[in-house]
Amino acid sequence: MEAKNEKMTLGKRLKNSVTFKVITTVILILILLIPMGMIKSVIQEREEQRHSAIKEVSNKWAGKQLLNGPILTIPVVYERKIDKEMIPYTKWFHLLPDQYNVNGKVIPKKLRRGIYEIVVYESLIKNKGTFNIPNVDSFTNAKEIQFDKAFITIGISDLKGIKNQLQLEWGKDKLRVTPGTKIKKIISSGITIKLENLEENLGKIIPFNFDLNLQGSQQVSFVPVGKATNVEIESSWNSPSFFGNFLPDYREVNNKGFKSSWNILQLNRNFPQSWFDDENTNLLREAAFGVDLKLPVDDYQKAIRSAKYALLILGLTFLVFFLTEVLNKKRIHPLQYILVGLALCVFYILLISISEHLDFNKAYLIGSVAVISIITMYASSVIKERKIALLIFSILTALYAFVFVILQLVDYVLLIGSIGLILILAITMFCTRKIDWYAIQFDKSQQLN
Repeated sequence: MEAKNEKMTLGKRLKNSVTFKVITTVILILILLIPMGMIKSVIQEREEQRHSAIKEVSNKWAGKQLLNGPILTIPVVYERKIDKEMIPYTKWFHLLPDQYNVNGKVIPKKLRRGIYEIVVYESLIKNKGTFNIPNVDSFTNAKEIQFDKAFITIGISDLKGIKNQLQLEWGKDKLRVTPGTKIKKIISSGITIKLENLEENLGKIIPFNFDLNLQGSQQVSFVPVGKATNVEIESSWNSPSFFGNFLPDYREVNNKGFKSSWNILQLNRNFPQSWFDDENTNLLREAAFGVDLKLPVDDYQKAIRSAKYALLILGLTFLVFFLTEVLNKKRIHPLQYILVGLALCVFYILLISISEHLDFNKAYLIGSVAVISIITMYASSVIKERKIALLIFSILTALYAFVFVILQLVDYVLLIGSIGLILILAITMFCTRKIDWYAIQFDKSQQLN
């Protein structure tokens, strides 16, 4: 009998213990991180579906476009001695332009695949420049220089995007273009132009130009193949992202679109003006630069970032309820904590589902208003004190507003976040400074059901 009474006394002490309540609340928060992890997985899954939609549309329209070239290639025959016999072998000599100028106009479009929006573009890219054709003396110890087999290769990463009958103006001649590439290790996808009468132009500077109507998705980029490369791009897209090995020397971005230009010298890149065979395959691709027509906001990334603050919101909301119990001698059941926590978790499902159909900011407003209203009404019913319900409403509103501000200020997120956290900690310490935690015990008769 005494053991039973002692057991009941121990249970009562635990139930009325503030320390036990703190431990229980922390455990509940940790448990609620499990559904939050599942919600993050749902957001990532939706993001992957969006990437799949982009890939599907890009495969049908045309993918990211990279222009590599033009590169002039001349087969050169040499001889080597094997077992006292001279055996011929061929090396391919690759030459880059002296001057390469690009002037492009990119016209963006938005296509939809289900609920997903994909950025594609049409473009008119004017290419011109000059080649300095080498003399025979440039090829030391060559057995034969096959000028009649020379050709030019222009790399285009997705040939589906070509929308005009291409022809290359080479000096005074207009040359026919054929699909495919003979130098696949350097340019894996592109077009080839056979040169005629190259031997007649040895030691001369030959101008070239070609216009390219090109479709693509999201990105357009270039390789600086010229001894001097000048690229100018303009578009009506007002949120470009410049990427690659070189940033623009000039850029102007406003609500009407952007203009940008690059001026790149041979000394700025890590490959020579001419070489044999496949020596500089990777170096050309590594030097690429261009522009990405980014959507102004990636809603899925914002949703993931907002979900990272779930622990903060859960912890502070539970802290408010816990302090309500301590300061007002009200008892709140762990199940009621869980229901409030689940309501906070549901916010992120609401956010991502609504943002797929509306603007992210509107989705955030709708989701936060819904969750704050539910929790406020529930707290009012459970605690039965209007002042405390209004306090919870105010704190939740401030918390969601704080997270919203952090989501907008990408560059200052760490600064604003750290200032906000220290303010929250300071306010909590101020409000609890006079509480004698050792003297507090909950009264069982005050438990709320």
